[in-house]
Amino acid sequence: MAQSDPQSSPPTPSPRLGFGRRLLDRWQTRYARPEPGALQAVADLTPAVVVTGGSHGIGLALARRFAKAGHSVALVARNLEPLQQAAAAIEADFGVKAFTIDLDVTEDDAPQVLDQRLTQQRVYADILINCAGIGLSGQFAGQSPERIEQLLNLNMTALTRLMRHALPAMRARARGGILNVASLGGLTPGPCQAAYYASKAYVISLSEAVGYETRGSGVRLSVLAPGPVDTQFHPAMGTEHAFYRQLILSLSAEEAASYAYRGYVLGMRLIVPGILNMFLAVALRILPHTLMLPLIGWLLKPREERNWSVTNDNER
Repeated sequence: MAQSDPQSSPPTPSPRLGFGRRLLDRWQTRYARPEPGALQAVADLTPAVVVTGGSHGIGLALARRFAKAGHSVALVARNLEPLQQAAAAIEADFGVKAFTIDLDVTEDDAPQVLDQRLTQQRVYADILINCAGIGLSGQFAGQSPERIEQLLNLNMTALTRLMRHALPAMRARARGGILNVASLGGLTPGPCQAAYYASKAYVISLSEAVGYETRGSGVRLSVLAPGPVDTQFHPAMGTEHAFYRQLILSLSAEEAASYAYRGYVLGMRLIVPGILNMFLAVALRILPHTLMLPLIGWLLKPREERNWSVTNDNER
């Protein structure tokens, strides 16, 4: 099992990063002032990457990518069996510690319960990856209030609560990071996925703003904004036959995770995986909504006129 000194830098970079990585780490810590008490509090613990929504899709791909780099990983979701299968595969493939935490992150005491479960494993949250999320597709007025409330609680409230809970300790240690998973859709309003797109706009805005606040503190804060990714997220929403799934090139979860890891290491605040998606992100930033809304609405409209929803633990 890979071990790390909590008072040292993150796991040793690969030779390809080498000197450049060391420069990046110095730039990331240019204002850092580690608190001895904060370092002492985790002196007997191993740093770990905590991944919510870590049993499937992008969440699992991210956990595997960080494990490949030598990090211990904690997979968090509600359903234990797929978590256990994912953790066992990570340990077998990468030789790092991988363990499971079956937890509903929307519960009010989720951050405290998470801390307790991590301490039981003799680890602490060095990097937090907020990937748990749900989506809703169809006309907003046709969605049940309960489904919308679930989406807001998971995509926004739980993410914010976990992020706010983890960040002060990371800043006190002058190391660590947070990687939030949003969507390219967070850069534009999304007719037929209105609440989902709005929730991801919140995640992007929050992440970029707090990332600026924490600059130079030793804490990386990034947000991943992928376009379509080939997971079960889109079929579960009933959008597999929407025009955007036919016209916009999809990435695999592994490709998205690779972009995310590289961008996180480089200290990028907004990470958009895929060359085409990068151009789309620029277009969505600069084109007025009066031009984009009809196009986005056409792309997102389900082929079948009924409301769909997805309520699985993993993002996208």
